[in-house]
Amino acid sequence: MKLQADRIEGTNAIARHGPDGVIVHGREHLQTAVIPSQGEVIDWPVASFDDLTEAHFKTLAEMKPELVIFGSGSRIRFAKPALLRPLIDARIGVETMDTPAACRTYNVLLAEGRTVVAALLFEGASSTTR
Repeated sequence: MKLQADRIEGTNAIARHGPDGVIVHGREHLQTAVIPSQGEVIDWPVASFDDLTEAHFKTLAEMKPELVIFGSGSRIRFAKPALLRPLIDARIGVETMDTPAACRTYNVLLAEGRTVVAALLFEGASSTTR
């Protein structure tokens, strides 16, 4: 049996992830990022989990996905429900997991054709994109 990697044409599949960033379309993103299923990967101006505000989640809600996968860093941490209010009010699902699991789950949902956004935190991330 020959195994081949899935290619999800026209979408932002995460090719590789690590503790300090992700690679999407051959471009390395070494800071917190928002990865929509299609379109540009966006730098997410969040330095750490403790810096999260309602405005950060409002930005995600404005993208109008059916689901947000929130990668909270190297370990799972849940944002306060008040911060998630923009997503709740817009009836957008949100799943929280550590960032490595969020990357894997995002790719699975993307392969299913879902309109999904990954919001990924990286501890100690720099502000560099290559």
